Amino acid sequence: MREHAPDEHSGRHSSAPATDIWTGRAHNRVQWFLACGGLACLALGIELAVDNSWATGILALAMSVVGLIAVGLLILFGTLAFLHVAVKVDKDHLEVRCGHVGLPRRRIPLAHVVEADFAPRVTPRQWGGWGYRWRPEIGTAVVVRRGEGVVLRLGDGRRFTVTVDDAESAVRHIRDRLKPTAAGPAV
Repeated sequence: MREHAPDEHSGRHSSAPATDIWTGRAHNRVQWFLACGGLACLALGIELAVDNSWATGILALAMSVVGLIAVGLLILFGTLAFLHVAVKVDKDHLEVRCGHVGLPRRRIPLAHVVEADFAPRVTPRQWGGWGYRWRPEIGTAVVVRRGEGVVLRLGDGRRFTVTVDDAESAVRHIRDRLKPTAAGPAV
């Protein structure tokens, strides 16, 4: 029988340094309806290509098939990419990954962050819809749902916003990382 140190399996933290990483996610289940619409367009395009006799109106039929398949793929992959967002804050970076594949992805060094703020209400209407958005007057955002978010002001004056659950905790975590660099070297 093997003996363990008291802290090893009890769930309590030992004196070893713990990983200092904050992670959060946000989901949007409404996007599944849009993905189903894209899948329907794709299926209709395939149905037209397979089931029609190509004897009459080949050009019109070909344009319909190609158009439906293209629109279906664009809607399907465009919506699946923004079903959820995963945010990770470690000691040096904030990383935002979208969808199941993790693309698009944005990695921001915390050394470039001047300030982090909590936004209690971020809406797709503010940004012109869901997804990866850019508006010249307010910056860049990853919006997957309505609700709380993190707003970063970067050193070059730009702003980056991301909707994520428990955004207040993320802001506290980021601010804790910014304090040592903002205070400067000790004299």
